Amino acid sequence: MLRTGRFRNHGSVTTPYRPFRWDLVRRDQLGTLLDGQEVALDFLEPLIECAAKVLARSGDGDLYFVGRSADSIFDVLSGALSGTSRSDRVCLLPFSYRFEEPLLVHEVRQLRINLEAMGISPYGLARRARPIVFADLVYGGHTFTHLYGFLRDWIADEHETWDVIRLKLRFLGVTARKKTSPSTWRWWQDADWTDELPRSAITNVSIPGTLWNYLGNSQEKIAPSFRRTLWADETVTAPRHSEKVAHALAEAVAYVEQGRSHPTRTAIARHLASEPTFAQPWLRTLALELRKGSP
Repeated sequence: MLRTGRFRNHGSVTTPYRPFRWDLVRRDQLGTLLDGQEVALDFLEPLIECAAKVLARSGDGDLYFVGRSADSIFDVLSGALSGTSRSDRVCLLPFSYRFEEPLLVHEVRQLRINLEAMGISPYGLARRARPIVFADLVYGGHTFTHLYGFLRDWIADEHETWDVIRLKLRFLGVTARKKTSPSTWRWWQDADWTDELPRSAITNVSIPGTLWNYLGNSQEKIAPSFRRTLWADETVTAPRHSEKVAHALAEAVAYVEQGRSHPTRTAIARHLASEPTFAQPWLRTLALELRKGSP
């Protein structure tokens, strides 16, 4: 688990940074950026099913998609949930930190500033009404491990009540589908920190290996990976312009538009109905909203 050391105040750092990403639901910033771009949505159906399962297993929490790997899941959901009572319940959380050296004091300070600007802080976690659900593609769980360790240290530094916050944290891993058996290895089994949370706080959604590999390894993304070297870099706040980024943008917009469509909303509602959690009133209400297309 990541240990950052104890650090209490933000010092001289006052400016939060996050990578620029266009608002693809409103799309008022895109102009001619999509001109000449054609995309093939080869994984649309399994992506819709995945998005529905992520939603159903979120426990009526606020979804934060960590890093960039799950951007397309976010895009489908942000399109589908636009015009519903949950349109503001899905967010992106730019964060990348896996196999690296411990953070330096100024990096801890900057990351705290960045997270706080995105609505995540010990004070806010202790007082939020709903759970916060961190979702990401998972192989070994290292990103989750480091994010959890960072939050745990920060909470201790701020003297917020851990016994309250631990009941509001959820981690949802999107994994590559494998044959299951009693001996099947699961990422959370080697993550000791998961023992500090209720068992229900850790959940998974499995997807075809081809889709997992595409999202996690080969898909071009709109924004750069938000690694520690960029946490305090102002240049990340400007849009990137290249042919690859334009293609990634066109693909993301296409997923948002598919999410908006009646067939996709109906398909998501159908998948929700097949989940064990569908007995919960919030999910039944959401499925009805999706079928109607409005709150």
